[in-house]
Parts: sequence; C-alpha cells; structure tokens
Amino acid sequence: MISDALTALPWIAAVSWPMLVAMGLASSRARGVALALAPWAALPALVLAVAAPAPADLPWLLLGARFELDDIGRVFLMFTATLWLSAGVYARQYLDGAPAAHRFFAFFLVAMAGNVGLIAAGDAVLFYTCFALMSFASYGVIVHTGDREALHAGRVYITLVIVGELLIFAGLLSWAGFTGGTRLIGWTATAAQIPGPLVTGLLLVGFGIKAGAVPLHVWLPLAHPVAPTPASAVLSGAMIKAGLLGWIRFLPLGEAASPDLAFWCMAGGLGAAFGGAVAGVLQDNPKVTLAYSSISQMGLMTVAIGAGLAAPEAWPLLLPAVVLYATHHALAKGALFLGAGIAQHPGRSAGARRAMTAGLVLPALAIAGAPFTSGALAKLALKDALPPVGGALALLLSIAAIGSTLLMVRFVSLALASGVGSRSGARAGMWIPWALLTTAGAVLALGPRGIAGLPEMAPSLEPGVIWSLSWPVAAGLVLYWTARRLWPRARSEPRVPPGDVLWVATRPFATFRVPVAGARTSPALPGAVMEPLARAWSELTSLEKGLTRWYTTGLALLLLLVALTMVVGR
Repeated sequence: MISDALTALPWIAAVSWPMLVAMGLASSRARGVALALAPWAALPALVLAVAAPAPADLPWLLLGARFELDDIGRVFLMFTATLWLSAGVYARQYLDGAPAAHRFFAFFLVAMAGNVGLIAAGDAVLFYTCFALMSFASYGVIVHTGDREALHAGRVYITLVIVGELLIFAGLLSWAGFTGGTRLIGWTATAAQIPGPLVTGLLLVGFGIKAGAVPLHVWLPLAHPVAPTPASAVLSGAMIKAGLLGWIRFLPLGEAASPDLAFWCMAGGLGAAFGGAVAGVLQDNPKVTLAYSSISQMGLMTVAIGAGLAAPEAWPLLLPAVVLYATHHALAKGALFLGAGIAQHPGRSAGARRAMTAGLVLPALAIAGAPFTSGALAKLALKDALPPVGGALALLLSIAAIGSTLLMVRFVSLALASGVGSRSGARAGMWIPWALLTTAGAVLALGPRGIAGLPEMAPSLEPGVIWSLSWPVAAGLVLYWTARRLWPRARSEPRVPPGDVLWVATRPFATFRVPVAGARTSPALPGAVMEPLARAWSELTSLEKGLTRWYTTGLALLLLLVALTMVVGR
C-alpha cells in the first residue's frame, strides 16, 4: 500500500499542485503566498517528464484512473511543462500590480492542471476529464479583460468547446465500446476494430476544434488579441497540441486506412496551411498574425495525420516527425508570443533593442523553416516521412514555407512597430522566460539526439538540402518586399477580419441589434417578440459578466464537479 502511494505521488503532485495553488488564490489570506507560488506550479510536471516514473493505478479516482507516460507523452509533457513554466514566470511580471492578477492565475492554473493531466493520462476517462477541465478553464483567461472584444471571443470559444466536448464524448463512448477497454497506451491495435468512419469522424472533428483545424479555427484569431500575452503563448504553444495528441491517441493511425477521412483531413490541412498564411499577412495586429501562423502550422501537422489515415504503413515514420514538428512549433511559437509582449516595451537602451530584435528573428526563422533551425529539422523529417504517393504533398509543403516566411516577416514588422514611441522597458522577469524558450528552440535545432520519441537528426550540410530549405525563405522575403513596393503605405492596405469565415457567415446579421429591455423596438418586429428577446439577452450578458467577475464561484463549482466525479467513480 505504501509503495503504491509513493509510486502515485509524482503523478498526483504534477496534476494537483496547480489546483491547490489555484484554491489558495480564492482565499484573501493565502492569496499572497499563492501568487508567489503560481509561476512555479509547472515544476512538478517538468520533473515528471524528466524522471518518467513507473505507471500508477488509482482505483479510487474516477472509474479507476491510470497514469502512464510513453515516449510520445514524455516529449509532449516536456515542451508543455516548459511552456507553462515560462509563461507563468512571465505572467507574474506582466500582470504585476494588476487588480485581477489572482483571477487570471486561478484559471491559468486550472487549465494547466488539465493540460498536464491529459498528457499523463493512461486511460480514456482520465484523458477526457482533464481535456474538459483544460478547455473550460481556458475561457477564464480568454475573457480576462472583460471588455466587449474579449467577451465576444469567449462566446465563440465556449460555443465551439461545448460542441467539441459533445463530439469527443460520443466518440470516446463508441471507441471504448468497440475496443473493449479504456486504456490508451499499447491499445491502438484494437482501434482497427472500429467499423466505418463515424467514430473516427467524431473524434477527428471534436479534437480538431482544439487543434484549430479549418473551418473550426475561428476562435484562435479572436482569442489571441484579447487574451493576456502569457495566455496566448500557452494557448497556441501547448493547448492546441492537446487536440493533436487526441488524434494520435484515439485515431486508428497505423492500423486501419480511412481513405475518405484522409482526403478531407489532408484537404483541410492544406487549406489551413495556405489560407492561414493569406489571412495572417492581411492583419495589423501581431498577435492575430501569430494566431493565423499557428493555424497554418497546425495545418501541416493535419496533413501528416491525413497521410497516416491514408497509408497506415507510413505511420511509424510519420509519428516521430509529427512529434518533432509539434515540439519545434510549441517552443518557437511560445517564444514569439512572449517576444511580442516585450516588443511593446523595448526600453531606451540600443543594446536591449538589438537583443529584442534578434530574439524575435530567431524563432521567426525557425517557423519559416530556414536552414540550421529547429523548423528545418521538423520540415525535413515530415517530408522524408510522407509516403511515396505524397511527392506532390512534399512540394506543397515547400510552397507553404513561402507563406510561413511572409507571416513571420509581417509579424516582426508589426511587433517592432508596436513599441515605437515607448520608453519603458520590459522587466527582467519577462526577459528571462523568453530567453529560456528561445534557447530551448536553439538547442532543439542542434539535433534531437537522445530525446525519447524524436527522430535522430542533425543539421544537414548538403548543398541540395540547404537549397531546398533556403529558396522558400528567399522567395517569401522577395514577395513581401515586392508587395510593399507595389502597395505604398499611403494607401489603405487590404484586411481580413479576425475570424474570417465566421465574419462572413455573420455579416448578413451585422445590422441586427437586440435593444435594451424597455427601449423602443424596431417597427419590423413587434414588441411582443423583441422585448422578451431583449430581456433574455440582458440576463445572459449579466450572467457572463458575473462569471468573469466572481472567479471564486466559478472555480469552486469546477472543483466541486471534479470532486463529485471522483466520489461517483468510487
């Protein structure tokens, strides 16, 4: 009994410690200590990823929970914990003095606990519980500011989350019924027993919402500009990877072919890769540009998932390439988001400004896939792993790198422009975690030898390989320079509204406004219809504002639901 408790201790600490600190933030007496501990709440998860202890079974938790890490989960947990740790330290200085810092950290920590828990989950029930915990708690960090744009982004996000949770829940019930169990690791062979594309389609779409798959991506460009910068870093770097991990864990990859789903998956991935690049370049907010960059990069990973569904025999090579790509993107995108916050306060020192510019350019080059970067390794691994029929896909991925370069040039120019006129400098507590992520990406670029689950690769010095990586970057730079010359600054630049397809779909209703209860109604609709609608709208708006204001109530309810679930499962 004692040995079992000691075995489970690292797993419980990694998930429960952020929750305990979040509970401390709800108490005015313990708030000061909890705020001091909050930035470091991801340390137990990072230790767990490095130590990789033996699996642990907890019969009293849920329906009998199992914690387990394979090589894939270990790599995911490494970069996820690194991102949460860096963002937490960054957020402590970023929100220093803000009256609602404790509210932000409460939701931030609960979302962290869910993210860590789903990676460490060894069974479907625990995975789903932690996935839902992360998804719903993330709403709190998106609507943190409470302004109109934040609440709108929160509505779109939570609507898609609810739809996604229903699809995932239905898919997992069917998945467990067909496979005859809920264990994840070592259970993928039984996924081939699932008949037809329905279950696979439910899981593909459900997890695709979190992964930002087109056309389910609309919450990303709305959420990023309104969420605090450290929240954007983990949303784009870590949490959207939870959708990717869901695909890896539950889809019959490597076991059964699904040609129809594979076609739509690859088509949607290519649409995201190219469409995200076009929409991102036509933005004037650096964080929105980064959001579309994430959509584009996740599109490339979606193409790999589709290739795995089309050719199961290629999945053993595709899997480590996807994991490497996810690791590279998480570190580079996290560094870019944190750098965007620092660029707003570059300081007066010329040296600090040069360091800031270099810190923006290095991860930007990695996202573009420039030679001798982590992005170059990831893209080479992905191209090499594509099945023989994917020759055309490899060419399209090279062309997509041009779009990535355009996005990164646009982002760097917008980020540097955001700090023009500012004389204040970012605090050291913001520079240090940013430097940590940038350094981690540089270390990954040296070659992920010895890292579990990643292909053993090293930067290639062959001229042909260097050229294949260089020409898309050069073409992107030339295209951007040409576009700026042909479209002078004096003329208004074209823009794509954040949310793109959502904006187009709701445009016909843009002139429709629900009046305040008691106000004069439009003659087009009778007051008997409009007055109840207005009162309902007023109540919903008040409820949403109350939820964002009374964070203690929301957090308590969330913890109560988890406790009740644990009791019922005993």
